[in-house]
Amino acid sequence: MRNLTAKAAIVLATGALALSGCGSDSQEANTGNDKVTEITVGASPVPHAKILEYINENLAEKNGIKLNIKQFDDYVQPNEALNSKDLDANFFQTKPYLDDQAPKHGWKFTPGKGVHLEPLAIYSSKLKDVNELPEGGKVGIINDPTNQARALNLLAQAGLVEVPASGDVTIHTVKPLKKFEFVEVAGPQLARSLQDVDLAVINGNFAQSAGLAPKKDGLVVESAENNPSVNLLVWREGDANPGIAKLEELLHSPEVKQYIEQTWGNGEVIPAF
Repeated sequence: MRNLTAKAAIVLATGALALSGCGSDSQEANTGNDKVTEITVGASPVPHAKILEYINENLAEKNGIKLNIKQFDDYVQPNEALNSKDLDANFFQTKPYLDDQAPKHGWKFTPGKGVHLEPLAIYSSKLKDVNELPEGGKVGIINDPTNQARALNLLAQAGLVEVPASGDVTIHTVKPLKKFEFVEVAGPQLARSLQDVDLAVINGNFAQSAGLAPKKDGLVVESAENNPSVNLLVWREGDANPGIAKLEELLHSPEVKQYIEQTWGNGEVIPAF
């Protein structure tokens, strides 16, 4: 009986060690999986989603994150989706736009640091110079207030309008320096409406989607110097998701800066860091 008991004890001990080993392997695998944090990010197709795709394919896994990228073609839905927790973060907007929209909707969001600038430019399929704008001509301009003010400041730089010294800058408050008609258009439609106007001020991401580039096609291009309209990552206030902090870090990495400079060599996108 003693020998049998001893043998049984050895068998039980061996089995326990085997089970202990299996449990250790499983825990290690789970720990490895826990290190990868999945986050869902909303983005405009170009350049935002392209930059995120570059990160996902080249930098994300080794930095412990995985991105689920959802593309949006407008400037309204990404913030609504972030507020409703359908997204963990979004990457499409500027701080002036966020500052204008958040109080109106009661959104409590936190902006990251500037990643890149997509300079506005004045484009035309009919004219070679803004001074060729005919009397009674048509100028296409975005219809959302923040980007419209930005576009009007570019038209002022081009000598077509004078902006007020204070107060809101809109098509109703500027002073035209030439007789022409403003045509308000939703951002995604601006490039498509280029044939129907003489000039249009088009945001960088919408211009890129239409194959337009500031250095190549722009008649007047927005300056990047001291420009507040840099694009940034945005997330819900107080969100402690470690994946968001890691993505914010990667968006400002040397690899992303190099990717931007090499991918958009015609000045469509300029690193802001």
